[in-house]
Amino acid sequence: MEADVIVVGAGLAGLVAAAEAADLGRSVLLLDQEGEQSLGGQAFWSLGGLFLVDSPEQRRMGVRDSLDLARQDWFGSAQFDREEDRWPRAWAEAYLDFAAGEKRSWLREQGHRLFPVVGWAERGDGTATGHGNSVPRFHLTWGTGPGVVAPFERRVRAHADAGRIRFGFRHRVDGLLVADGAVVGVRGSVLEPTTVDRGRPTSRTVVGDFEARGPVVITSGGIGGDLDLVRKAWPERLGTPPRRMVAGVPAHVDGRMLTITEDAGASVVNPDRMWHYVEGLRNWDPIWENHGIRILPGPSSLWLDAAGHRLPAPYFPGFDTLGTLRHLRRTGYDYSWFVLTQKIIEKEFALSGSEQNPDLTGKDVKLLLSRVRKGAPGPVEAFKQHGDDFVVADGLDELVAGMNRIADDEVPAIEVGSLRGLMEARDREMDNAFTKDAQVMAIRSARRYRGDRLIRVATPHKLLDPAAGPLIAVRLNILSRKTLGGLETDLDARCVRSDGAPFPGLYAAGEVAGFGGGGMMGYNALEGTFLGGCLFSGRVAGRAVARQSG
Repeated sequence: MEADVIVVGAGLAGLVAAAEAADLGRSVLLLDQEGEQSLGGQAFWSLGGLFLVDSPEQRRMGVRDSLDLARQDWFGSAQFDREEDRWPRAWAEAYLDFAAGEKRSWLREQGHRLFPVVGWAERGDGTATGHGNSVPRFHLTWGTGPGVVAPFERRVRAHADAGRIRFGFRHRVDGLLVADGAVVGVRGSVLEPTTVDRGRPTSRTVVGDFEARGPVVITSGGIGGDLDLVRKAWPERLGTPPRRMVAGVPAHVDGRMLTITEDAGASVVNPDRMWHYVEGLRNWDPIWENHGIRILPGPSSLWLDAAGHRLPAPYFPGFDTLGTLRHLRRTGYDYSWFVLTQKIIEKEFALSGSEQNPDLTGKDVKLLLSRVRKGAPGPVEAFKQHGDDFVVADGLDELVAGMNRIADDEVPAIEVGSLRGLMEARDREMDNAFTKDAQVMAIRSARRYRGDRLIRVATPHKLLDPAAGPLIAVRLNILSRKTLGGLETDLDARCVRSDGAPFPGLYAAGEVAGFGGGGMMGYNALEGTFLGGCLFSGRVAGRAVARQSG
């Protein structure tokens, strides 16, 4: 097997790299250990959010954004502080230019479309120069994750029909071929065919072996599907690793190629930088083992630790993911709670994942309109009815009894009187248009943004108001998701050796490269940046390897 370019990993970054290289006339071999049904990788399961700067969608929603403001937010969030952040910094600058420049038009030319209301994710730590988005920048794809994948799958399949791209599904790479200090190909195992559905575990039975010759682009993803690897890489700054987590990605996101590529001589940097959520639900209808779904919350739910203590500012729903994770890990418990009302869940609960948003994924306008009618969206209501993490009650005594019933044995029981005192104190702050409660301030500030007022943030109200009920408590688990560090790459996506020199014949893109440079997000992501990082780094890698192999 020979090709001008070998791409290892058929997720979003791999599809983009393969399409770009084939556009420039190169022959491409696209390898993946999974079957063809998994084409598109994790991106298929995503909500399809993209980080854009000063877009027409923002301007129509009354948002004033700029490259300078986005750079302030990005670098305030990344907090680069290491010598090995040289390339991540450079990638961050390049990506910001892309997000403020041709990213939207490039995607639009390929048929990609955006939902008109821009979301406000990662609202920040409360400082202008610290972590977070100063303005809404989360642009939802019309079609969610499959809608992001579709243009590149279409391009790749067209090249395959023309003979420029060949697929090697169920071809697991076990090593890189190195000669005279350069990567000249890959070797690996052919796994038995599989017909299981996308996301389900597949067989690892070997039925043959293979070698392929050509320059190599690694686009194999991170480690989030192997919770033991996540715990091993867990940094001390985030506290102790959780004993129990839910998996936000399938098991095949196993980190194998990181180890294989590092063993061949490539530099891996910032392996301790990672991105995990604290609003994970155990999926009542799982696709993969220990399948977790994230709540994308509005700002109104009361957030408590496992023992019933209210989280301090700025750890409000949707504000500071890793700051909240760090705070919660110091409690010693593996979960926390949202306490809210039916009125809040109807407007403020969205679920991550293409399969949890059939209206957006299916581009169904009629179904989409149901979001503005009374009642929670169908998938949210299904979790409320069937999910093990939900407690619904007409009164606070009943709610607390349900919370204690599904709590861990070693966690102190939540006391009705204490929780009632917290809720009554918070509710008193609703009597005036002004307040000293920082979360109530945040709710009122959010509703000044047209998008939040229309579809995202409930009208401020008292949690103990029976008219807003019933009361709801949601047990929140830690959810594994992204690797922020990875293979160190220069601005041509060439892998770098430990001595800082480029590794000839070897490139990387996507999560395996920390979305560019070995960690272009630094310590914190601004959301909408994972898919965008795959798109940008895949494009850079595909074009660069095509130039070098020409």
